[in-house]
Formats: sequence, C-alpha cells, structure tokens
Amino acid sequence: MPASWLKPSLNWLLVFVPAAILLRFVPSFENPTALFVVSCLAIIPLAGLMGRATEHLAERVGAGAGGLLSATFGNAAELIIALFALSRGLEGVVKASITGSIIGNLLLVLGASLLSGGVKFHKQEFNRTAVGVNATALTLAAIALIIPTVFHQVAARAPVAWGGWTPEREQHLSLAIAVVLFLTYAASLLFSLGTHRRLFAGAGSDAGTDAGTNADDYCAEIGKELTLAGEDGGAGSAWKWIVTLVVATGFVALVAEFLVGAVERARESLGLTEVFLGVIVVAIIGNAAENSAAILMALRNKMDLSLGIALGSSLQIALFVAPVLLFASFLFGRPMDLEFTVPEVVAVVAAVFIAEQIASDGESNWLEGVQLLSVYAILAILFYFLPDAHAAGATPPH
Repeated sequence: MPASWLKPSLNWLLVFVPAAILLRFVPSFENPTALFVVSCLAIIPLAGLMGRATEHLAERVGAGAGGLLSATFGNAAELIIALFALSRGLEGVVKASITGSIIGNLLLVLGASLLSGGVKFHKQEFNRTAVGVNATALTLAAIALIIPTVFHQVAARAPVAWGGWTPEREQHLSLAIAVVLFLTYAASLLFSLGTHRRLFAGAGSDAGTDAGTNADDYCAEIGKELTLAGEDGGAGSAWKWIVTLVVATGFVALVAEFLVGAVERARESLGLTEVFLGVIVVAIIGNAAENSAAILMALRNKMDLSLGIALGSSLQIALFVAPVLLFASFLFGRPMDLEFTVPEVVAVVAAVFIAEQIASDGESNWLEGVQLLSVYAILAILFYFLPDAHAAGATPPH
C-alpha cells in the first residue's frame, strides 16, 4: 500500500462506496435513511478522484483542450446527481442544488479558504483584475436568476386579457435565458483561454512561483497544485488518469442513483425539506472535493487559485450546469424552468454582492472569512426553517 494512503485523505471515505452497494442490494441491510447518508459520504471521494484526474489530464493536453475538459468535468458530480433527480421528477431538489452550489462556493468555500489562509498569513493578496472578471460574470448569473422569478410574480397577477401566466410561457422564457447563459459561458472560455489568456496566466505569481507567461503554464500550475490534502501529486500516465476518470464517473453515477432513490424517504425520516436538502446537503456533497482543494490552496498562500476555484465553480454552475439541466429536462419530457423561490434569489444576489466586495481590493484576511461563513450559517438556518417553497410555489400566487 502506498505511504500516501496512510495519511489523512478523502480516499479514506472510499469505504462508503461498497457500504452503499450493500445497503442498496442486500435486503437485510435495507434502510433508506442510512443509504442516503452513506451515499452522500461515498460521492465525496469519488468526486475528488474525478477532479484530480481532470486536472492532470488538463495539464497534459494544454490550456485550450484542458480548459474545455475542466469545464466539462469540473462540476460533473453535481450534474450527475441533478440529472438523476430530474429523471425522477425531483425538480425542487434540482433547482435548489443549483442555487445551493452557487451560494456554497461563494460563502462556504470562499469563507473557509479566507479563514484558514488568514489564520496562517496576516494578509493575503490576489489578482483582483482576473477575479473581477469572474465576479462580474456572476452578476450576470444573478440577473438571469432574478428575471424568471420576477416574470412569475408579475405575469401571475396580470389580467387574463393580457395572456396571463402559463407554465409553458415560463418554460420558454427560461429556455431562452438558458441559451444566452450557455453562449455567455462559451464566450468566457474564449476570453480566459484565448484572447486574454495572459491575464489569467499571471494569477499564480503571488504565491512565489513562476506560473509563466501563457495559459499553458498556468494550466500546468493548477495541475500540480490542485491535489487533495495528503495525497501524492505525481502525474502518472495519461491512461492512468483516463481510467481513473471513467471509473470514478461510473461509480458516481451508480451512487447518485442510490442517493436520489432514497432521498424522499430519507427526507421524511430526517424531517428535512426539499429545499434544504438541495440548497445545503446536496450542494455541499457535490462540492466537497473542490472545497478541500480551495482551502489547501489558501493554506499555501495560492489565493488566485483558491478564489479561482470558488468563483470559477459558481460560474460553471450558473452558466454551464444550469442550462444543461434545463435542456435535459426537455429531453426527459419534464420541462423545467428557472423560476426560483424569493429566498433563493435573495441568497444568490447577496452571495454575489459579498464576493464582489471581497474581490474589489485584491487582498483578504481571516475576518472576511468569518463574515462569509456567518452569512452562510444565517442562510442555512433560513432554509432549514423554510417550508417546502418549491411545492408551495408550483402554482401562481393569488
């Protein structure tokens, strides 16, 4: 056994993968609540393996293809879970997981990173120009989430003679917005990996390393640094990481099916609402590997990479994962819309606003991390006590 496996690592949680399989297929072990909890824990190391394999492959294929690879698999665990939930008609969980991932990355992940790095270093600095690009794009995402909700509130109260509110109109509005978001994400990839890649290539210089003057060097820097705490960072062969990515993705799909299949009965036994499960539980599970990577980067004073993980992941969720899920809902014959509850929209707007404030001065400290975590805790308390708003908001308000 390699010595690295004896160190504290997310790999230890891989023991929950066979445990989930036993709970699912052995009748004497049947327990939906236990299956849900164990499946959540099993997805964490699998998502970590997917992320690590993706980064190593991105390092080998260069910035252009590497960026596309990272965009495709960076949030694959959340996407797979959401697709299974969507196929079972759990639209509320899917919507909540979208907003929960954005909120979690901007408040929980970024807050924990600033706190951990700030405790070790008195002041940490980062490239505010590069971070500001992502922060501005997140503002667009927040606007995109607001518009369908505003449409729902206004159109639902419009006189019948004006056409009024219909689910079909709301779905078509959301579909059009999703197309715009997807095209915007493609443009952001072109900007960061093509026309302005030097802007992002210089982001790693604050950590005392020479990231080079092009995006290939920066991609290599990410490939070297974004390994899970306590693991061996050796590159290995390309085939090793391809096999790792394929196998890990397959197991994520398997365990995600277990998780989604048990979510309804587990929700009832645990006394949790659909919104809380999506916004807090599912979002944290899907982002756990990225959370550890962002914190590790902050502890190494690699704040550009740390903020890049937190902001970049939120950006992928808003501009890439959300549109893909909406497109998939039409293929599944269960058309979804992007109309979120008012608390979710307010939470996303608040998280984006705070992230922009953090990015505006190009430096951070541990108190800012505490403040972000405090906001996340307040929102988590809100969603815990909030009734099943998606179910309640399924019909137009009167």
